[in-house]
Amino acid sequence: MARKHILHMLTPLGHMSPFDVNMALDAGFDAVLPYVGVSPGEVTGLVQDAIFSRPPDAGVDTGIFIAGKDVSLALDMFDAARKAMVPPFKVSVFADPAGSFTTAAAMVAKVEKALQAKFDRGLNDSRIAIFGATGVVGFCTAVIAAKEGAHVTLVGHDGVERVKKVAAEIESRFEASVDIADGSTEAGNKRAVAASEIVLTAAKAGVQVISKAQFENAGDLLIAADVNAVPPAGIEGLTVNANAEPLEATKAVGIGPLAIGNVKYKVEFGLFKKMIEAEKAVTFDFQDAFALAREIAK
Repeated sequence: MARKHILHMLTPLGHMSPFDVNMALDAGFDAVLPYVGVSPGEVTGLVQDAIFSRPPDAGVDTGIFIAGKDVSLALDMFDAARKAMVPPFKVSVFADPAGSFTTAAAMVAKVEKALQAKFDRGLNDSRIAIFGATGVVGFCTAVIAAKEGAHVTLVGHDGVERVKKVAAEIESRFEASVDIADGSTEAGNKRAVAASEIVLTAAKAGVQVISKAQFENAGDLLIAADVNAVPPAGIEGLTVNANAEPLEATKAVGIGPLAIGNVKYKVEFGLFKKMIEAEKAVTFDFQDAFALAREIAK
């Protein structure tokens, strides 16, 4: 009899995301078990309970999913889960806190594809401004883009203190350098946009981050993209389904949240499928999400 594919989903929050539960079951897991309020110190015990309950050759049929809304905490839990393995007892591990790894991967992959198709260039040396950089998606987007050679600037809507801390963590954890800018004023936002070739917004849903007026001096702007589908758009004039189409009031093209979301969905679903179909235990983080997003993005 074939063994069941079991996924144990760990989150430090009070509930597991229904989105992730649905995705895992639709991808083919036979059973999905959520564990809420999990602290980093509890990860080792939970993972070892999972690995020792089945023979070593069944490890590939067992998965651990790391959720939550804090990138650093999720990465710490991810590392703890990997270190909890006792060879030959191993299971697969996938981290995607608040969908941030797969969403960020999809956004950067769509931007990269548009750069190649529209401007015959890549991410390397591109000037990218990220608005909403203190959130989970903005954080991951900054890391992925910086590691691809882009010059990334984190724009702080409430000043530079919080983005300064994010920049320091990115440098210490990933050895990637990013700049910061003050976006707490209209003038500050205009300067950040004008200095950029690519503008990415990952702020809270339903908040307009960039107005048409802020594009006035953005002569170098090539691409503007937003991940939030709740009105109003994060970027004024950007439609939800824009797919590298001309952006109103600019010479750039825009990428809307539905175009990004379509890739994000396929990436998360695809990584769950890869866990199920793998012949040996695998581990997936934002870098694996970006690799798959590159294959999927059109």
